[in-house]
Amino acid sequence: MTPDQMRDASLLELFRLEAEAQTQVLNTGLLVLERNPAQADQLEACMRAAHSLKGAARIVGLDAGVRVAHVMEDLLEAARQGHVRLQPDNIDALLQGSDLLLRIGADAGWAESAGREAIEALITRLQGRSVEEAPPARELIEPVIPPPRIPEAPPPPPAEPVPREVEAPAPAETVSEARDRVLRVSAERLDHLLDISSKSLVEFQRIKPLNDALHRLKRLQASASRALDVARESVLDGSLDPQAQAMLGEARQLLGECQQMLAGYMADFDEFGWQGGQRAQLLYDAALASRMRPFADVLAGQARMVRDLGRSLGKPVRLDVSGETTQVDRDVLERLEAPLTHLLRNAVDHGIESPQVRLRLGKPEEGMIRVHARHHAGMLLLELADDGAGVDLERLRDAVVARQFANLETAMRMTEEELLAFLFLPGFSMRDQVTEVSGRGVGLDAVQHMVRQLRGSVRMEQRGGQGATFHIEVPLTLSVVRSLVVEVGGEAYAFPLAHIERMTRLQHEDIVQLEGRQHFWHEGRHVGLVSASQILQCAEGKRDEHGIPVVLIRERDTCYGVAVERFLGERTLVVMPLDPRLGKVQDLSAGALLDDGRPVLILDVEDLLKSVGKLLGSGRLERVDRSGRQGAGAQRKRVLVVDDSLTVRELERKLLAGRGYDVAVAVDGMDGWNALRSEHFDLLITDIDMPRMDGIELVTLVRRDNRLQSLPVMVVSYKDREEDRRRGLDAGADYYLAKASFHDEALLDAVVMLIGEAQG
Repeated sequence: MTPDQMRDASLLELFRLEAEAQTQVLNTGLLVLERNPAQADQLEACMRAAHSLKGAARIVGLDAGVRVAHVMEDLLEAARQGHVRLQPDNIDALLQGSDLLLRIGADAGWAESAGREAIEALITRLQGRSVEEAPPARELIEPVIPPPRIPEAPPPPPAEPVPREVEAPAPAETVSEARDRVLRVSAERLDHLLDISSKSLVEFQRIKPLNDALHRLKRLQASASRALDVARESVLDGSLDPQAQAMLGEARQLLGECQQMLAGYMADFDEFGWQGGQRAQLLYDAALASRMRPFADVLAGQARMVRDLGRSLGKPVRLDVSGETTQVDRDVLERLEAPLTHLLRNAVDHGIESPQVRLRLGKPEEGMIRVHARHHAGMLLLELADDGAGVDLERLRDAVVARQFANLETAMRMTEEELLAFLFLPGFSMRDQVTEVSGRGVGLDAVQHMVRQLRGSVRMEQRGGQGATFHIEVPLTLSVVRSLVVEVGGEAYAFPLAHIERMTRLQHEDIVQLEGRQHFWHEGRHVGLVSASQILQCAEGKRDEHGIPVVLIRERDTCYGVAVERFLGERTLVVMPLDPRLGKVQDLSAGALLDDGRPVLILDVEDLLKSVGKLLGSGRLERVDRSGRQGAGAQRKRVLVVDDSLTVRELERKLLAGRGYDVAVAVDGMDGWNALRSEHFDLLITDIDMPRMDGIELVTLVRRDNRLQSLPVMVVSYKDREEDRRRGLDAGADYYLAKASFHDEALLDAVVMLIGEAQG
């Protein structure tokens, strides 16, 4: 509920919220009391929960809720004082009472109509009487000791029970309880907070280029100071008149003051950058932590479900959980509930044997299912194990043959891992009859599908006669994802690390042709090689000169190598969902921003594998290593356009691309300089007036760089005066084109004059 809804909620809605919280306490405590009926802290917790519900029901006028909670509290108080010992039938009745209180909270009218009979029957049962006949109370409540004789001395006054008509005051809230208070905040607000904090963190990363620019300015000032010193020394012979010498000295003094001021500002800026970066990171971490919940939240009601299902099947079963405090994103927890429920029901029905069989095998009569949760490398690892019979591999083999998934000869050669994989197929079941619990063949298939949606994996192990274990690996959060960022077609894409087998570089001689397809050798097997640019339907850019970067992705036994253009590194990305109006975008799952503010698309690896399968089926798979064709195909020439005007930038890009050139763009001089240092270009086209670094400074840096000094440079500017033209050409430009006289053919003719045609 949002705070606005909470403010306007009726008392009945508030009672429903309290009933959900208190019945969870009751269910947890009663399952513990079933194993240890005298555990004082759980008796106290259950009695307080029933007492709180009774008071809340009385406030909102739910008489049925008051009566149910009252008799539950009576029984729990008697057990707490040691007058009675809770039996399994008592636990059943108390759990039923917890369910009824939850039902009354959800539908107040039900208690006065269809639920009246069930409520009366439960009250009678909790009071120790049968509906049809009244058996002795000891059949439901077993005394711990014989009925006490009248004591010689009366008990002290504090031991007297509190009359039921008088509400006992609730114990004072301790300091630790006050700290554990929970404030209900809507999911939308938490998502918004995380979105703002993540964007703040990304935006703050832009301080680094500004800091680099200040350091460059400091170096330029130092160079100017040295030039002035040289000039001053050259005129010490008195060839300059006194006034010029005075002006030279004043200029040197002013420059020194500027250097001192800049040094001071840079120190302050460095401190601000460090402190601000730390605060932005802390804000993001705190916002992310606010979405995290303990793993125990997903198990709410699961222990009760295991116990009740086991009793209905005649099997005493207990759920043991470790790692309950492991923190997981709430979205992941919500989506884990269904697969965990499937696996727990499967373990009770298929795994745990009947008590008679377990005793004959020397096992405890009570079956045990253990769930363990832990963190590992940014992932949540779950292990769900039972101590049952495991999987009968011969029965499984027979079921595979009977359902015509394989012939007998093939089935006999299958390994244990291959046989167990059939259990995850849709519609596959080892039960011949359909029951309320199993037999429809949707359990493990549904588990695998839901885990894959979480970008995770599930696998199964079994030990004949000793039980089965399921290993589930999912991300801790769907809000951030550890990814390998690569470049494809000049754009950034991200592979979630959970789906990557490994990354490698191939040389041209490592690629072999088998059955018309490209492969390479990896860990003793041939792996198919596909081009990311073909899968993603984008232009293929220039690859790294040190080999072909390849990302290996695996899905069960299927493994492919996806060739990309460059590895950009491993990053933690804040996931930004795509606009729902786009629907499901092929091969993509979400977007994100890199540290420098550039957008990156996160790949849907499962969808990517399907696209590869379609390409293989259609026979349209292109070669990755096309170096042999590049000589005959005349590689296109690359042009970098640097302009802070989006309109001018796009106009020039379209004109050049239409003529066949490979065009990249940059938004200012700093962006252009970074592009020039990291990629190869045949021509630079730049504006003059731009933020962070203007065109004149960019051209100057190009001419000073040993690798770039021969690069042709064209300046396109609104400034049409002769002195502006001369300034650009003096800086090192090869051609100056005024935007005032700009037209399509003028630009293209100048480009052809400087570097020739696109395919030349």
